[in-house]
Amino acid sequence: QVQLVESGGGLVQAGGSLRLSCAASGLPFSSYVMGWFRQAPGKEREFVATSWSGRFTKYADSVKGRFTISRDNAKNTLYLQMSSLKPDDTAVYYCAAGVVFGTSGGSYDYWGQGTQVTVSS
Repeated sequence: QVQLVESGGGLVQAGGSLRLSCAASGLPFSSYVMGWFRQAPGKEREFVATSWSGRFTKYADSVKGRFTISRDNAKNTLYLQMSSLKPDDTAVYYCAAGVVFGTSGGSYDYWGQGTQVTVSS
């Protein structure tokens, strides 16, 4: 079955950096749209970034210029490099896989369990 396993979360000070990873199995990774979403306490899940075929990407305005999504199709792994982190970036970050290049969570068919990112001020 499809599995998406996130890693790399943790506690970081404002202005710092983190790299999240998402290891995928059970699906033709290179053919799938892969995205990152996040959910902060008391808030709805929101789109962060998405990648299709390694050439096409979209970002939420709130992370544009600070976060970079990338993928290694040979390793079936998705990454999210996060820089200049802010306390508002604190959330559980989820990896998702789908076949539609979209920013809505409903566009994605498979989800990971999430990894916590906490940014202290």
